[in-house]
Amino acid sequence: MIIKEQNVHPSGEMICPNLQEKAYCPYCGRAAARRQWEGRVRRYCHNCHLPLYDNPVPAVCAVVPDRHGQLLLVQRKVAPKKGEWCLPGGFMELGETPEAAALRELSEETGLAGAVEGLIGLKAAPNRIYHTVLVMGYRVTPLSEQIHAGDDAMAVCWFPYRKLPPIAFGSHRAFVKNVFDNHLESA
Repeated sequence: MIIKEQNVHPSGEMICPNLQEKAYCPYCGRAAARRQWEGRVRRYCHNCHLPLYDNPVPAVCAVVPDRHGQLLLVQRKVAPKKGEWCLPGGFMELGETPEAAALRELSEETGLAGAVEGLIGLKAAPNRIYHTVLVMGYRVTPLSEQIHAGDDAMAVCWFPYRKLPPIAFGSHRAFVKNVFDNHLESA
């Protein structure tokens, strides 16, 4: 449930104000209308005979534990949450698989090469710009050792799991908890 009056999601994250209504069809450029479609009122193009869906934006993040029980985090250089720590990650691009996006973001932000071990989970996260971001968390094994802050990272560092700094995003916190709680139980 989203609390619209306060512009805050129950997770505590700020949500986007109502997205500006897209007035034109992205396919033909004609004016879009609103009509009942699939049980909801949606934007619709009468020229193309298509509903115009507003969908979440896909993003990925990588949970990268090392063999010493440490976690790789990046300090954000850009908003939102500039200066705070989070998992390496970012938006998936067209023509890219989620796994490839996770490895690309890991390399761009930390300099590490990695191998995707598996999907941890999916979280729908509120976002001030894109309204809803669908975050896919992947467990990644590092294949190299040298790290450096790159791309939109101010810093990159390994942290012991029991001494993590506050992590900026609720979805990232959930993925970290899943991996490390399972890792510590099996150790």
